[in-house]
Amino acid sequence: MTVRYQMPVAGEWRDAADGGTMPAINPFDQEVHGWIPVATETDVEDAISAARGAFASCWRKTGPGERARLLNRVADLIDADADRLALLETTDNGKVIRETHNQMGYAARIFRYYAAWADKLHGDVVPLDQKDTLDLTIRVPFGVVACVTAWNSPVAILTNTLPAALAAGNCVILKPSEHASATTLEIARICEAAGFPSGVVQVVTGGGDVGRWLISSARVDKVSFTGSPGVGRLIAQAAGANLKPVTMELGGKSPNIVFDDADFDRALIGALAGIFGATGQTCIAGSRLLVQRGIYERMVDALAKRAGRIRMGDPRLKATEMGTAANEPQFTKILSFIDAAKGDGARLVAGGRRADGPGLEQGFFIEPTIFADVRNDMKVAREEIFGPVLSIIPFDEEDEAIAIANDTPYGLASGVWSENIGRCMRMMRAIDSGVVWINTYRVAAPQAPFGGMKDSGFGRVRGEAGILEFTQTKTVFVDFSGDRRDPFSMKF
Repeated sequence: MTVRYQMPVAGEWRDAADGGTMPAINPFDQEVHGWIPVATETDVEDAISAARGAFASCWRKTGPGERARLLNRVADLIDADADRLALLETTDNGKVIRETHNQMGYAARIFRYYAAWADKLHGDVVPLDQKDTLDLTIRVPFGVVACVTAWNSPVAILTNTLPAALAAGNCVILKPSEHASATTLEIARICEAAGFPSGVVQVVTGGGDVGRWLISSARVDKVSFTGSPGVGRLIAQAAGANLKPVTMELGGKSPNIVFDDADFDRALIGALAGIFGATGQTCIAGSRLLVQRGIYERMVDALAKRAGRIRMGDPRLKATEMGTAANEPQFTKILSFIDAAKGDGARLVAGGRRADGPGLEQGFFIEPTIFADVRNDMKVAREEIFGPVLSIIPFDEEDEAIAIANDTPYGLASGVWSENIGRCMRMMRAIDSGVVWINTYRVAAPQAPFGGMKDSGFGRVRGEAGILEFTQTKTVFVDFSGDRRDPFSMKF
């Protein structure tokens, strides 16, 4: 069944002002499963006006207890609807159901986590030299926040920001990727069912123009963006014109480093999870596997054999381990990187082409692909592919591994596999990345801050740091001296 979606804007579910739509395409069979509105500039301005009105009239005055109640209600509704939401997400972007279902449970956990934060945004009493002046600091919301999200994990990504922004007292306008918008619209409907006031949670759907109109508006107070560094630079430039703060979670080319004293079988699983989980379409993908020479060929051989056994197929089936590229442009991009690696002389040991076989004919399937003997200056090792393509790079000593790991414009995630705790601690401090996994990979928690360095962005989501990103510090001075002071000299 093909669904015609509407956007929640200014208190109503509506079509785009000019009636424009775009198809929602299932990457497994390339069938259109829905039609998504393409917002006009008028729609975006209406959403901003409604958000500003809701913030001034009711939301900034809503107490933390009520905000917590609403967020907990959203979590309950997500849990109750997890099966349907997971299936819709899988249909919309090709990610396997075994992961999308887990992500719905995780989304509910994040809503509950930030519900608990709503009444804990405490201020401080700051001791001053002036004995007759009291200094208080309080945390206040920005007002209207724009959250621009990506297509690879729409619900997981929006829940990195939406519940924190709401718990802090902001109104939020979501702009999902044009390649996967359906579940974002469903989460907005759940927020409405939970009882959020009109204008507090809205969605504008469409392509790059929609994001540009939203971000460049002087009436939007804060921007959160998840996506590529290239688009991130454009967003930072647009936001900078109005001097508004931006939080950015961008791409990665993460090193996953295996020393020869590591637990080999666990490291093998970690390498597979790092690159073939989510079809490699994740910013934290361990796409550069650095392996010490003592176990290098053994690891190459073991990975090649295991990659060949990965079950590909209908992502709606629980037995499927790896789904499709999420959309046709991404599918084409991944294949072009594979061709470039072959041309640069990397040794292909697994995959390397479009996958075929029963049930794969219509989908954007790519074989799990592994290149060995990769140099860190090759294109396949330098640029983010966002697909199931692993580059294996040999190294000899610890310092060499650090140098290779940090020789990248990115700095989002990294992994270290070793039984030597001292080495793990040294590596943890030396690697330039916002997240370091030690003897594990691709692990997340609502309580744990997440974000990058360098071209991987700035600011943090999740944890206490995640909610503080959506607040500002206000300082309040109270003079109780009763003195009539000199008006022409500042009091210090």
